[in-house]
Amino acid sequence: MLAQATSSESIGTPLLWAASIAVLLILVAADFLVTRRPHEVSLREAVGWSVFYLSLPLVFGVVLWAVFGGAQALEFVTGFVVEKSLSVDNLFVFMLLLAGFAVPAELQQRVLLFGIVGALVLRGIFIAAGAALLQAGTWAFLVFGAILFVTAVKILHEALAGSNFSRDVSQMRSVRLLRRLMPVTDGYRGTRLAVREDGQRALTPLTVVVVAVFATDVVFAVDSVPAVYGITQDPYLVFTTNAFALLGLRALYFVLHTALGKLIHLNYGLGLILAFIGVKLVLHWAHGIWPTVPQVPTPLSLAVIVLILAVVTLTSVRARSGAEQATPGS
Repeated sequence: MLAQATSSESIGTPLLWAASIAVLLILVAADFLVTRRPHEVSLREAVGWSVFYLSLPLVFGVVLWAVFGGAQALEFVTGFVVEKSLSVDNLFVFMLLLAGFAVPAELQQRVLLFGIVGALVLRGIFIAAGAALLQAGTWAFLVFGAILFVTAVKILHEALAGSNFSRDVSQMRSVRLLRRLMPVTDGYRGTRLAVREDGQRALTPLTVVVVAVFATDVVFAVDSVPAVYGITQDPYLVFTTNAFALLGLRALYFVLHTALGKLIHLNYGLGLILAFIGVKLVLHWAHGIWPTVPQVPTPLSLAVIVLILAVVTLTSVRARSGAEQATPGS
């Protein structure tokens, strides 16, 4: 097994899957209702929604513990911590895209919501593909491990080079292709994605930025799904950890908008986390062939991940503080 606590069968019965997807659709619909009238999100509103969305996985974890036992609950919590950490990377890219396309403050939450819905759909596709690979054989763990290693190296290289998310969003292939297919209006038209002007159909910049967000979601899905499969092989738990991590992303963006820029060492931490989970996957594959090869238990995984996040947060705060003190006139 991937971890001692992992059960051989998924806890996701058809009824449980149906109920979970129904609740997810209700929450997404509620988010669309909240954003139907464009407005600038206040810190109080963002904090309130963030607390709500952070409380949901805690309640869900308690329910898992009561109904299925501590093993599944621990796997869910560990997977959620991993996915929530990786979702912070989404926020950095969202911040870049919103700034690059000069999205008005009152439209930002609608763009984020479109991005989250797209990410949920992509996660579902990749989770199903991942489950199929695991059914095909243990070699799938090597594939997942390789993906995570490559991603970890890429993230650490960009962090060392100081080039985090500095690409020109207007040069993204998806954005350039969209602009070739249809004309784009000069300015935003509220929450409308397309309008008819001068007798022809034209896209609004809102459509372009949404497409750009979807394009980046593909990259994040490739990274995050193998990472959580390194914690649990249960597709239901993989799906719920992704769903809970993504649902509160819109509100968390506005809460952490300023703080994210101060976590200058965050990418080092994310790179190390992905590399660690990659090692765990390779060890699990090797254990299936050579039983004497040790595996990494889920409690240890959670402890290592939390420790890495705590260390990079502290070092980021200290480095930022030192830089501000060294700046003349600060």
